[in-house]
Amino acid sequence: MAAVFYHTDEQKKLALQKRDREANRLGTKIHTEILPATAFYLAEAYHQKYYLRQVPELVKEYAALYPDLNAFIASTAVSRVNGYVGGYGSLQNLLKVAASLGLSPTGSKRLLEIVQALDKNIRYAARGGAYCPVPF
Repeated sequence: MAAVFYHTDEQKKLALQKRDREANRLGTKIHTEILPATAFYLAEAYHQKYYLRQVPELVKEYAALYPDLNAFIASTAVSRVNGYVGGYGSLQNLLKVAASLGLSPTGSKRLLEIVQALDKNIRYAARGGAYCPVPF
């Protein structure tokens, strides 16, 4: 199931418009539900920042910056890097923001290598090849 959760009537309206516009563009029904946001519960700590946890050297850097687990989980920089490592975010955008993510030069270089490889894999997949989003 795919869902978009809204907090306001305006968000609901925009989500419905976007869903309908994409359905028209694709010529098919989109089954994404548009639902009101209710209580939100964080997953257990061991589920947090899954993609980032696959890159121990980056986790080590952030653990030094955020020794408290709650601070680690709440960090915007940690969340952004988790997204980049998971294949969500372009190399072009990362190059613009890399200096603001709090990593050492070595950590920044490793992150760039990961995102460059993912970017290459995504382009390869777009031409019909296989693509694995988890960097190993």
